[in-house]
Amino acid sequence: MSYDLTAKLIDTHCHLDFPEYDSDREDVIRRAKEKGIGYIINIGSSLQGSRRAQGLSEKYDCVYATVGIHPHEADGFESNFLRELEPLAKKEKVVAIGEIGLDYFKNYSKQENQRNLFIALIKLAKTLNLPLVIHSRQAHKETLGILRAAMPVRAVVHCFSGPLEFLNECLELGFFISFTCNITYKKADNLRQFLKLTPLEKLFLETDAPFLPPEGYRGKRNEPWFVRILAEEIARLKNIEVEEVARVTTDNAKKFFNLR
Repeated sequence: MSYDLTAKLIDTHCHLDFPEYDSDREDVIRRAKEKGIGYIINIGSSLQGSRRAQGLSEKYDCVYATVGIHPHEADGFESNFLRELEPLAKKEKVVAIGEIGLDYFKNYSKQENQRNLFIALIKLAKTLNLPLVIHSRQAHKETLGILRAAMPVRAVVHCFSGPLEFLNECLELGFFISFTCNITYKKADNLRQFLKLTPLEKLFLETDAPFLPPEGYRGKRNEPWFVRILAEEIARLKNIEVEEVARVTTDNAKKFFNLR
């Protein structure tokens, strides 16, 4: 990894507000900058987490934030949460609503509550003209149904896991796709195939840190600079230079999130 990147990489999805970073958050951000990560987007996944994400964006120049409520939190959703999220979403370095969506794999919240929350947060995003960061797990048909009904929307489907039909429909709708470092796992052949089928012009890079560290680091905490390893794997799979991966994915994300 001795190459120099003229286009700084962007970790478009991580959770630096989580307690896993409480002891060394500044060191984690410093390492990312030293490794050529120009922007880090910290994702809000609860009302409290959205507040923390926005606070980090004020404290660190390279950190931007999204605000949102994860489908796991849907059972605890109250209408006043939207009144609290809206002023957060209007802050200068808040760049999207997310992560939001549906998760029928864990089903930590009732599916009806997940759908109601998802629809309410899409409406907020449209009101504020902000893009969406989508979480969808084993709920692809309903996710697409809700998004189609809300079109036009700008969205990225994060930590993509398939199936192929979902990928094709997301691309047809103009959505972006982001993959994590789990494409480096030995048994991730399906993910690598999805990655190959996704045009570079529709790709973002993400770590989803502290989760899903790359092969060779499994069992350890993930952190934003590992997005560099992800870029290398994408370059290998697409048989292109890593500098091209950096240039195109960075340009994609800067335009989508309106990064400055």
